[in-house]
Amino acid sequence: MQKRTLGNSGLEVSAIGLGCMGLSFGYGPAVEKSTGVQLIRSAFERGVTFFDTAEVYGPFTNEELLGEAVAPFRDQVVIATKFGFKEGYPNQGLDSRPERIRAVAEASLKRLKTDRIDLFYQHRVDPNVPIEDVAGTVKELIQQGKVKHFGMSEAGAQSIRRAHAVQPVTALQSEYSLWWREPEQDILPTLEELGIGFVPFSPLGKGFLTGAINENTTFDQSDFRNIVPRFSEENRKANAGLVDVLGHIAERKGGTRAQIAIAWLLAQNRWIVPIPGTTKLHRLEENIGAAGVELTEDDLIAIQSALTQITVVGERYPAQLQQLVGR
Repeated sequence: MQKRTLGNSGLEVSAIGLGCMGLSFGYGPAVEKSTGVQLIRSAFERGVTFFDTAEVYGPFTNEELLGEAVAPFRDQVVIATKFGFKEGYPNQGLDSRPERIRAVAEASLKRLKTDRIDLFYQHRVDPNVPIEDVAGTVKELIQQGKVKHFGMSEAGAQSIRRAHAVQPVTALQSEYSLWWREPEQDILPTLEELGIGFVPFSPLGKGFLTGAINENTTFDQSDFRNIVPRFSEENRKANAGLVDVLGHIAERKGGTRAQIAIAWLLAQNRWIVPIPGTTKLHRLEENIGAAGVELTEDDLIAIQSALTQITVVGERYPAQLQQLVGR
């Protein structure tokens, strides 16, 4: 697996990371702990050194799972986790007060069975706490050796600039994929200018870009996609054209749709590190295989040309969650 550096930070990680959320939360029932541990260790054996979690995933159980899984090789991997929700429950609202950030850091260190958090993200910008106070608190944690790098998630360009002026931001984590390209407008140019890395989550469009989901797919009642407008039956049907285009390109390149979608992200910039998640070993291997897919300039032009013919329909979040992003 090739390595990449997140912006100007010097933080080196595998070119493709592993988003661990789905092992515990968000996409149906959690996997058995032993299954999750084995998947994470299999990822490491295949060259993945960048693992993403958060206190709210579970809540709390995903950090515990990751901590146990990477304990035998802790010093060879980069762990990213997040703060920013009241008591660690996303439905209780935001809380990035300095005392809460410090409390989350201590609790996460225990759950992760480690003495430092490699990358500590603010999960969502809290409008009630000046971003300078957030960055300053993380700066103190870095000075104390409890945190190595500061990150932000789904933040707007102005918040990123203000935070970066207090404590350099190593990485921004936000959704970015062939079916959600909004970051190209303001975010990617800002990151380029400031020397900040980009970690796209949902690089496979929450599974849609793999071709495994169509208008007839039913999701478990605990699956987050049930409330996502883009995953309504009519929108899945309307967006099938994008999956078809990916299929044609994948066939030509001798890969899969998922591999083309991830390879496309890797080709956008050298400081972009996608973190696809999965609960299945064969999907993990497929996703990691994207690092070996070379998209030529002609391939990228063909993809861009095909995308201009397609309008993706449906919002990516329900209204109450959309309010939390881009601040």
